[in-house]
Amino acid sequence: MLHPQVRTLLDLIERSGLPPTHTLSPLDARALYRDRRSFTQPAPPAVSLVRELQAQGPHGSIPLRLYCPAGAPQAALLPVLVYFHGGGFVIGDLDTHDVLCRELANGARCAVVAVDYRLAPEHPFPCAVDDCLAATRWVADNAPELHLDATRLAVGGDSAGGNLAAVVSLLARDAGAPPIVFQLLIYPATDARCSAPSHQTNGQGYLLTTDSMAYYLGHYFRTAQDKLSDRASPLLSQDLARLPPALVLTAGYDPLRDEGLQYAQRLSEAGNRVTQVCFERQIHGFILMGKALDEANSAVALCAAELRRAFRG
Repeated sequence: MLHPQVRTLLDLIERSGLPPTHTLSPLDARALYRDRRSFTQPAPPAVSLVRELQAQGPHGSIPLRLYCPAGAPQAALLPVLVYFHGGGFVIGDLDTHDVLCRELANGARCAVVAVDYRLAPEHPFPCAVDDCLAATRWVADNAPELHLDATRLAVGGDSAGGNLAAVVSLLARDAGAPPIVFQLLIYPATDARCSAPSHQTNGQGYLLTTDSMAYYLGHYFRTAQDKLSDRASPLLSQDLARLPPALVLTAGYDPLRDEGLQYAQRLSEAGNRVTQVCFERQIHGFILMGKALDEANSAVALCAAELRRAFRG
């Protein structure tokens, strides 16, 4: 039941001879991820504003990029999505997710602040968590100057970024601030033990592999004990109550599929409002591939619609 467009893409990647990520140094893996995006990502849509910013966190400055949607009045007070990119905590940056952030800004009629958090292995766990929490707090604290509505602040991310959005939601709840109204979790990594059945059934042949998961997590975590922290594996948190409403989006041929479903179920059982949608014919990372995969554009539209609903209250 793999989507024919996905099958074509996977065959093309195999014929291209591109080296698997886990065989590369982190620097080379980052360059390859950045350079290949033009083959699968649509052209960047126009927005009304793109602005580079800097937040401060416990490890130093954190680059941010603010997007305002096309057609937004200059003085409008916009709801805001703080977005954390995917890439296994090792690769990815503001540019690899530029198109998606623009699409979400335009589709949800909100501002998006993308966070260029520190990457492993240079900055292992919990540096990414620290950066993402600090950036979210900075956006909330500086919202008036940026023409943003801090009472309508959401967090989101894909893959590793989905993990970080879930963790930031937990930490913000425990601290009592900043108030978060929605969490957008796109095929999130929620359990660093990688023990869910889909890690076995989907661990080879679908772009994200068992080897690449070991590569990413091996760079991110310094000890096996780190993986058991709820700042690393939010699925292992003992208390998932009183969290923001969530959309949990998964893909049928993704090693992370089952842990995303498990997290959605635990959130629902704890009394939170959760929508869980699985794109059964898709693979990990597909939402970035709208140039090659039609369902990627459907997924972006779904995410934007759920954001609009959350911001309306």
